[in-house]
Formats: sequence, structure tokens, C-alpha cells
Amino acid sequence: MFSYRHAFHAGNHADVLKHITLLATLRHLMQKEAGITLIDTHAGAGLYRLDGDYSQKGAEAEDGLFKLLAAAEKVDALPEPVQDYLEQIASFNPSGQAKIYPGSPFLMHKLMRHASRDRLRLFELHPTDSKALMSNIAQLEAGRTVTVSREDGFEALKKLLPPPPSATGSKRAMVLIDPSYEIKSDYVKVANVVQEYLKRFSTGTYLVWYPVIPRPEAHELPRRLRTLANQAQKPWLNATLAIGRGPGDEGGLVASGMFVINPPFTLKDQIRQALDVVGPAVARGSGKNWAVESS
Repeated sequence: MFSYRHAFHAGNHADVLKHITLLATLRHLMQKEAGITLIDTHAGAGLYRLDGDYSQKGAEAEDGLFKLLAAAEKVDALPEPVQDYLEQIASFNPSGQAKIYPGSPFLMHKLMRHASRDRLRLFELHPTDSKALMSNIAQLEAGRTVTVSREDGFEALKKLLPPPPSATGSKRAMVLIDPSYEIKSDYVKVANVVQEYLKRFSTGTYLVWYPVIPRPEAHELPRRLRTLANQAQKPWLNATLAIGRGPGDEGGLVASGMFVINPPFTLKDQIRQALDVVGPAVARGSGKNWAVESS
């Protein structure tokens, strides 16, 4: 169960979709002054080297971030979510070359507000990645505002939701759920967790990343999430990105989705505009498509 390492996939098309959606959601949530608890259930190592052995093995960033960077050079004005995403990546690469890729923990940390007392709670069960995450986060010297725990993020939510009230008394939280899904039971766990916490803390914003692959559990997950959101009478958004298969391409992930419950009202138009640029930039063959649907 510890075979998955996100370092092999950092900066790929799935990361592009996930992190553009994450940043656009966070930007809106942080327009309110009240503090917010940010939770990443499967945080990974936090930072990744795109010129390292892991990333170079599959060269997945070539069909993600690097294609988008090349396309961005030919566009006069990028949609705000895409521009924001690329600027965040650039902030970790002062040399001008994209060698470091920030995972979700570091992107969330970049947007945290000291005055509002935002909090970031990170969970990673993989022994090697958990150790790397702790080391990377330690460099931030963030104190108690960021905590890292080597434990099951699904179980850890029980301790965190509902979140403690902010200084203004409001309870606010955003949860990113993005397991590897290498274990089939992850699909059921994700749905069960969302169902439970929509009851415990119905006003939270929940972001779920999932792979689009020819497996019954994978096809069922977004349908199940849609049903749960509708039953809870909560708005939802589902964005998918498929890059298609290129000539001689035998395997590898070619499509994924982001399902957001209680999304910002601005998110639908923002992600549509973003995918109008990202989709053509990373597309490579038959089966390419991108879409955004919402309640």
C-alpha cells in the first residue's frame, strides 16, 4: 500500500487541473476576513524536483506544466486562474526555470493570512513522503500555524471537523481529498468520508480529486459525490480534463477530475476559462476533452 509516490507524477496534467482549481477556490474563500482551517488529507512530500530522477522517469510534467508554460508564451492575456497558478510556480523558481514544483501544502501555505490566523493541517501516511514533508515544512518556520502528521487523513478528519471557531466566531474549513486510488477501497472511503462530513460540517468546502480510468469504482465516484451533494442540498461543481492518447501511448493516466462541494459561485466561470487555455495546451491525441458541470 506504500508503493505510490507523487514525485513520479508532479506537474502532470492532473496536478495542473487540481492546483488551478485549488488556488481559485482559496482566493475566493480568503476574501472573507475570518480565519479558515485548511486540511490536506494526502499531502505527499510537499515539494518536488522536476529535474530529479523520479520526475524524469515518466516525464509527466512534459504533458502538463511544461506544455502549459510553452502555450502561455504565445498568449497575450491568460485567464486569471491560469496566471495565478503559473505565478505561484514561478515564485518557487527564482532562476526562471521550472525545476521545483510546489504540491498542494505549499500552495496553500503561500496564500495563508497571518492576521486572520489561518491554519494548515497536513496528513501523509507514506513513511518516506511523510518524513520529506516534515523536513520541507520545517524550512518554513511556520510554527503552530502548520502541522504535519503521519497518519491516515481520512481518520484524522474526525479530530478536525467541525473546525474551531475563528476570532470572529465563525467556523470555516476547506478540505482537499486526493488519495492515490491505488487501493480500490479508496473510492468507497472518499464517498463515505464526504457523506459523513457533510453531516458533521455541511458548510465546509470539499475538493476531491479523482482519476478518470476504465474502472467501475472510478466512474461511480463522481456520480456518488453528485448524489451526496444533492441529498445534502449543497451546490457542487465537477471539472474534468482528458489530454487524449498520443501515438504509441500504451498507458499512464490521461484524464482526471476535480469535484468541489460548496464551491465559490465564481468558480464555474473561472475553471471554464482556464480549461479553454489548459485543454488545448496539454491535449495530445484522440479522446481529448474538457468540461465543467455544476448543480
